[in-house]
Amino acid sequence: MKIASWNVNSLNVRLPHLERWLRDAQPDVVGLQETKLEDERFPDAALAALGYRSVFHGQKTYNGVAILARDRALDDVQMGIPGFEDDQKRVIAATVDGVRIVNLYVVNGQDVGTEKYAYKLRWLDAVHGWLAQELQRHPRMVVLGDFNIAPDDRDVHDPTLWNDDHILTSTAERAALRRLLALGLHDGFRLHHEEAGIFSWWDYRQAAFRRNLGLRIDLTLVSEALRAEAAASGVDREPRTWERPSDHAPAWVTLAR
Repeated sequence: MKIASWNVNSLNVRLPHLERWLRDAQPDVVGLQETKLEDERFPDAALAALGYRSVFHGQKTYNGVAILARDRALDDVQMGIPGFEDDQKRVIAATVDGVRIVNLYVVNGQDVGTEKYAYKLRWLDAVHGWLAQELQRHPRMVVLGDFNIAPDDRDVHDPTLWNDDHILTSTAERAALRRLLALGLHDGFRLHHEEAGIFSWWDYRQAAFRRNLGLRIDLTLVSEALRAEAAASGVDREPRTWERPSDHAPAWVTLAR
């Protein structure tokens, strides 16, 4: 089962890219972030024509998440974080072939010390409490998405610039991610890759992609029950080379079932 995460940065713009990538890469399950579409505009019919069923939770202009499954049912769908009041559409979960898929579009946080940064930390704390309970119910779990946190210095192009005081790499953000991992989750990418310099996001400015000035902030976390089944993982840079691309590339992990 190949499971992927992709921040498409507007499905209205990037639907042709998604369709092309689904045909080329043939993932079994995909979590999408930043769809930026109300539910009534989600292109579920177009995706069904490619063999993918969809569940989605969206809003106009901002945020929006979805899970796609190829020739598989999506069961026990959950939208949002139970008990956490939030108008932003950032969380969706579903079970596919006995694997619980949790798709997160984590808050960016703007800048360290701002209200949006404080909201990010509150949001991550709510996710932690929810996932602690979910893992009891669903030990076979993959938590994926745009985390807006680079786990360590190997995941940034310049650790001096992206330091402990910088958004996406600050001490508190990385500590919140470690708390999630401590629940019994493992970075699927790092199970197979120890090297630095493999990224999933590059700014549109300053020729960042061509110069590989990126961050790895798109993650696929596998639970302890799935760790031994995580056979391969990576980041597919190809869609980032296409015309009018998303600034993110798909991250993926394959489970040997």
